[in-house]
Amino acid sequence: MKQTFQVTGMTCSACSAHVEKAVAKVEGVNGVNVNLLANNMQVNYDESAVTPDVIIRAVVDSGYGASLPGKRLAPEAKTDVMGEELKGMKHRLIWSFVFLLPLFYISMGHMMGAPLPGFLTGMENAMSFAFVQFLLTLPIMYLNDKYYKVGFKTLFHGAPNMDSLIAVGSIAAVIYGVFAIFQIGWGLGHGDMELVARYHMDLYFESAGMILTLITLGKFLETRSKGKTSEAITRLMDLAPKTASVIRNGVEAELPVEEVVVGDRIVVRPGQSIPVDGVIVEGASAVDESALTGESLPVDKTVGDKVAAASINKSGSFVFEALRVGEDTTLAQMIRLVEEASSSKAPIAKLADKVSGIFVPVVMVIALVTAVVWLLATGSVTRALTGGVAVLVISCPCALGLATPVAIMVGTGKGAENGILVKSAEALETLHTINTVVLDKTGTLTQGKPQVTDILPAEGLAENALLGLAACLEAPSEHPLGAAIVEEASERKLPQQPVEGFEAVHGRGVRAVLGGHTCLAGSRAMMEEAGIDLIDWLDRTEALAAQGKTPLFFAKDTSLLGVIAVADTPKPTSRDAVAAFKSLGIDVIMLTGDNYRTAEAIGQQLGVTEVMAEVLPQDKERKIASLQQEGKKVAMVGDGINDAPALARADVGMAIGAGTDVAIESADIVLMKSDLLDAAAAVELSRATIRNIKQNLFWAFFYNSLGIPLAAGVFYAALHWQLNPMFAAAAMSLSSVTVVSNALRLRFFKSRFRSEAAARRSAVAAAATAAPSGLDGEAVQSGDIDLGEIELPEIPEIQEIIEGGTSSMEKTMKIEGMMCGHCSGRVEKALNDLPGVTAKVNLEAGTATVTGEASDEALTKAVTDAGYTVVSIN
Repeated sequence: MKQTFQVTGMTCSACSAHVEKAVAKVEGVNGVNVNLLANNMQVNYDESAVTPDVIIRAVVDSGYGASLPGKRLAPEAKTDVMGEELKGMKHRLIWSFVFLLPLFYISMGHMMGAPLPGFLTGMENAMSFAFVQFLLTLPIMYLNDKYYKVGFKTLFHGAPNMDSLIAVGSIAAVIYGVFAIFQIGWGLGHGDMELVARYHMDLYFESAGMILTLITLGKFLETRSKGKTSEAITRLMDLAPKTASVIRNGVEAELPVEEVVVGDRIVVRPGQSIPVDGVIVEGASAVDESALTGESLPVDKTVGDKVAAASINKSGSFVFEALRVGEDTTLAQMIRLVEEASSSKAPIAKLADKVSGIFVPVVMVIALVTAVVWLLATGSVTRALTGGVAVLVISCPCALGLATPVAIMVGTGKGAENGILVKSAEALETLHTINTVVLDKTGTLTQGKPQVTDILPAEGLAENALLGLAACLEAPSEHPLGAAIVEEASERKLPQQPVEGFEAVHGRGVRAVLGGHTCLAGSRAMMEEAGIDLIDWLDRTEALAAQGKTPLFFAKDTSLLGVIAVADTPKPTSRDAVAAFKSLGIDVIMLTGDNYRTAEAIGQQLGVTEVMAEVLPQDKERKIASLQQEGKKVAMVGDGINDAPALARADVGMAIGAGTDVAIESADIVLMKSDLLDAAAAVELSRATIRNIKQNLFWAFFYNSLGIPLAAGVFYAALHWQLNPMFAAAAMSLSSVTVVSNALRLRFFKSRFRSEAAARRSAVAAAATAAPSGLDGEAVQSGDIDLGEIELPEIPEIQEIIEGGTSSMEKTMKIEGMMCGHCSGRVEKALNDLPGVTAKVNLEAGTATVTGEASDEALTKAVTDAGYTVVSIN
């Protein structure tokens, strides 16, 4: 069983390392992962051998606190916890400075010529001078007593941590100051003014107060910065609406979202967020899913379509039935994935953990040795104390402990914002080492369903006439190729009519009677068996087949009416993604069960040079293993279900999935937008994160490597350099803030490939618009059409096609760049200025609905000239 525990009292990586070691020793625990940043740990354990109480006891015995988390905190509650922590730290910090400033003035001010009250000046007032400093130091120690409570507790448990260093260092300074007070008192009482003068200026109370205050200042800045690392999770949680309009017993009621159950019917109105996952049962709308997928354009939804929690309804109202609620929603899965990834530990972090586990005890030994050496070399307790305390303070391993987790949390959070869900820190780290990516074809490189690519009518027949006839023949068929033709005809709003005597010929095609004539639709073999002459078409159909397309023949009696090619077409960004992988220095291999000819054709279109075709699903895993045996680091990108064995075998498995169907079990990384370009972006993100971690680790190790010798006085003999404990405290705090700040730079990560691809597609669209076209679709449609003796019913639209006219069709244009009402007005005017065109622009949906006779080229040019980009025309 995998269980998350909350852990309290941890302040540095030495703490997390000790907790991890203590829990790992518990019999029945198979694995433990402690996250210092999130103050929690994930434990894999055998329920039959150990209970959570035993694990909690192990943590408590090691000097820390542990508990099982309650119900997931609401966003506002989680924010309040962070707010309360910062509020408490701010209170301690302010009051620490209130007492520190007069303490510093009294102890150091006279050295800079600042006046002091008469009762504090002179050797005769040395006791007052020392005792006032002691009294000012006590409140600072009380305000920051946490360092002593935790530090000495862990020290007595044999696992000293950062707080132990602070506690020992500051208490040593205070004890020395108290000792000095007694020496001053003895000197004044016995008239030994030389003794008084010796200890009068060696009190060290200001060092203790300054150390505690500066450490608290650093912790405050660090905590405030760390709060920003979890912004991605907080923003995700803020997306979830608090209430839902539920219909129960015919009555609509506003209920807390926690009370929604599976099967409830929920009303969603324009502008509202969808509270849970479900399927639409009434109405239709455009839904903004950008929070989940990162896709900016709204998606049209109607009855039967699924909707996900946190999506925003942009236009019409609809009613949907709840399918997943609470922790089962897509949003909850995303939050859980991001939290688990943030809490998991990358292999690179193990180095820091191992070092931190022995670092603090070694530092305490170094501090002791430093103090002894200075004492023996100079005979000065002051010198010895200065060196020992400085070493203790500057060696705090805060930066070392923060180097990895803050970068991992920011990196995984940034991925979630862009629709890239990383399941573990290990996957994020491993991804940067990948040198080979294996891509599934269907659904990954391609759309995953057949589409009409070419329409080749016989002489004298227009495209729409052939397509309309083909749709009539294929409508009763359940074959996916036929469905593609019917869908294309539907998108063109071509009329259809029922046929008679429909017959599906297995492996060949379909046969039906239309207008009293026998019509055929199917393969070349079917046509040849019917005695239809194809001699003039073979070259063209062979060319289509060489491109990975499936040519379908359509005939009436013994005459061929034309050919329609259907293919599973590549996704718009697939070619850009392949190019992106290559620019990253990654070899690209396509792995598919499709035939070699089709696979090679798709590979050539997309720039894939190595193709493995006709591979059975069960053999894909062996192909991945074979590549790994060659020494390659392999990432597999597939649909996450059919390719599960291969995804599991790969060094990193990336699942193409979206919305409520996300396949989170079969891969290490989930691409929510089903966009292959995001796989390349994930590699970029991994490399940026690991680069950031290495920078942090370098700074942490370099800082300690330089700081400890400087504090110990190694350079004093040659350069007279030795670090004062106060400056050591400031430097230690600065190192932690520096590491966290460096990690926060990842919040500005952007994939260069996505922006380059968008710019390239815009340039291509502009060039296509400006170029003269020899294939004017409008001119082709208006050609003279003759269907011979086939008589179709008296449907106006079909009659218009038969008589050679051009029907006025409605088209929907997706347009990028419109930001306000002025933009939409400009686009609407540009389209309506075209002859015979009526257009209506929907700013929220980013679309324009156009009716009229203008060609796609003319529509695109009008919008482009107005300063905007046409994404698609349907």
